[in-house]
Amino acid sequence: MSQSSCAPTLRRRQRGLGVIAVIFVLVMLAALAAAVVRLGWAAQTTFAQDLQGARATQAAQAGIEWGLFKTINDGTWASCAGSQTLDLRTETGFRVTVSCSYDSYVEGETAAGAPRTVRVYTINAVACNGTAASCPDNATAASTHYVERMRQVMATNLNTEE
Repeated sequence: MSQSSCAPTLRRRQRGLGVIAVIFVLVMLAALAAAVVRLGWAAQTTFAQDLQGARATQAAQAGIEWGLFKTINDGTWASCAGSQTLDLRTETGFRVTVSCSYDSYVEGETAAGAPRTVRVYTINAVACNGTAASCPDNATAASTHYVERMRQVMATNLNTEE
């Protein structure tokens, strides 16, 4: 009788150990699933930020090209005073603030013997997706979705044919 009374007690212990093992495996699988979901979310967020960064870079480059055209090619911004903001939100989702400054230098003479004045322009373009009227947008900069890029170029109005 002693053997038959031990057998049910031994089986109950084994069943209890199996339930603990199953619970442990389920907890580990749940933790693994949570880690995979979080990793996927982080990858998606990183990709979105990279895409917005590329758009901001292109918007800033468009601002640089616009500034160069306005100062050197058509001369409408030849005074290079202050800054102007381009609203490209419908096309790119960004505003671009373009500012300009210049320094004048006398570089030799023209063919007629007059002093040749050369202007060296510095054009800055800052693109951002903030809510302010111009960039950079310090009020929105702490937001997780805020993206800002800056480009700078130096150019001259020197005409080599003179």
